Formats: sequence, C-alpha cells, structure tokens
Amino acid sequence: MSDLLDLTGKTALVTGASSGLGRHFAQVLAAHGARVAVAARRTDRLESLCREIEERGGRAMPVHLDVGEAESVEQAVAATETELGAISILVNNAGVAPSSPALETPVEQWDQVLDTNLRGAWLVAQATAQHMARLGHGGSIVNIASILGLAGASQVAAYCAAKAGLINLTRALAGELARHDIRVNALCPGYVVTDLNREFLESKAGESLKKRIPQRRFGLPQDLDGTLLLLASDASRYMTGAVVAVDGGQSATL
Repeated sequence: MSDLLDLTGKTALVTGASSGLGRHFAQVLAAHGARVAVAARRTDRLESLCREIEERGGRAMPVHLDVGEAESVEQAVAATETELGAISILVNNAGVAPSSPALETPVEQWDQVLDTNLRGAWLVAQATAQHMARLGHGGSIVNIASILGLAGASQVAAYCAAKAGLINLTRALAGELARHDIRVNALCPGYVVTDLNREFLESKAGESLKKRIPQRRFGLPQDLDGTLLLLASDASRYMTGAVVAVDGGQSATL
C-alpha cells in the first residue's frame, strides 16, 4: 500500500452508510486504516456494518443522522469527534433518487430530493468544515455527485438539478475553504450496480442503457475505490474543486 493512500490514524464520517455505495465506501476506508463513523437514519443496518468492519480488524461506530435536520447533523459531527477523534475525511453520500415524469412530479417529491441531496449535503459539509477549521487540522470533503449532475436525463429532473447544484457547491466550497487546508472534491459515479438499482439495470431498459456506455458495461462499487481513496487521502493534497467522473466513458460522449 502506498503511504499516500494509507488512512491509518484518520477519522472518517460517511453519510448514507446503511446501504449501497455508502456502505461500500465505509468498508473501503476502514480497510485502509481509517476509523469510520457510519451515519444514516436506519441505525439497525449500521450495527451490522460496524460488526463486519470490526471483524476485519477495523474500527467503526454507528451514528444516527438525518441530513435534513441541522441539529441532527451537529450531533453526529460532535459524537464522531468525541468517540473517534478529529474528523479528517467526510464522504458526503446520503441521497435519494425517486423517478417521475417532470410534468407529473409532485412538489413534495421535488422538495424531498433537493432537501436531501443538496441542502443535506450542504449542512453536513458546513458542520464538518466548521469542526475542521476550529481544530485547525484541515481535511478532505468528498461530495458524491453523479454524471447526472453533468447532463440531464428524463424522469429524474429533481435529481439532476440537485447533483448539478452539488457539483457547483463543491467548487464554491473548495475556493473558500482552501485557506483552512480543507479540500473539497466531487466524485461523479456513472451507473454502478447496487442492490438498489440491480433490478432496473438487469432489465431490457438497462440493457439498452448499457449500449450507450463506451466500455459497454455498468460499474461495480469497487470501480470507485481508487478515486475515493485518492480524494480522501494525502495522495490528492494538491487537488481541490475537482469533479471526477467514473463512468466507463459515458460522460465523455454526452
């Protein structure tokens, strides 16, 4: 293991860690030495994740977190600092992705997506950055955006708007927080197979979508590992404000 990718001694907070990519990201960071606070609303799933990490020799703790509530965010950051030490890494992953035609999207659904995927990401980034600036140790914030923040798609207008906002929020924070030695970058996955989308990606519509990806395959969670570790670790110490697509070449042809 390269020393630059070694996260030993660092504390990471991963939001949306109860399933999907968040769960995978937490496991990857722990495997590379980080102490990991895994955060989500469904704490029962977090307990099993922590057991898995600890059985492999890592250290993890579950944290109840509702990214839509500022008080919940502040409590999660404080609990992580108290139990695991100063936070060096934030993986801002919590999100929702309901689909509906733009002409039929209820206002409540629009608000839910923007509140979770953009406002929630902002609240967690702000609270974590305040913590990093107060302690004076800097750190890395990795916002999990999407290639749908780079180009639109049908049936997911709110999701596209939220992820595009998150990408530009990443750039804005990068410029402002650099003076505190806090780096802010965005990881934009393409279509990556998880339990949440497996059924769709294996359908006829999914097969049609796959043909539009230059590599002619969907991603696997482990295809994101290298970029996640790069952005979370000292290997990217001169990178901030970067938006990195990991999508089999799909965004290059949009």
